[in-house]
Amino acid sequence: MRNLTKNTTESIQDLIVQMERNHTAVQRFSKKVNSYTCEPTNSSCFEKLYELRQAFKVFIIQQNRIMGLLKQRKVGAQNLKSDILQQLERFKQLEQDIAAYLLATNPYS
Repeated sequence: MRNLTKNTTESIQDLIVQMERNHTAVQRFSKKVNSYTCEPTNSSCFEKLYELRQAFKVFIIQQNRIMGLLKQRKVGAQNLKSDILQQLERFKQLEQDIAAYLLATNPYS
């Protein structure tokens, strides 16, 4: 029984570490998207950029909510596992959207 609890705790900790890394990556993506090299070139790129900025905001709000709950220890990490997994999926989608935007703005890079 202890081994099961230990593995679950380690698994949750791994997910939290991954979530923190994703947060750092999103900050880098945000800087990249806002740089002059990724300026939108047509109306669809402007729309994609707007959607990306909204997705960044949602991602950061959810990230801060989860991390705040973990730091306050009001909710156990095990209870937040589904939220953490959703956040990781949100990151994957955001990463795909960023790649699509970068290819749309500069297909030669």
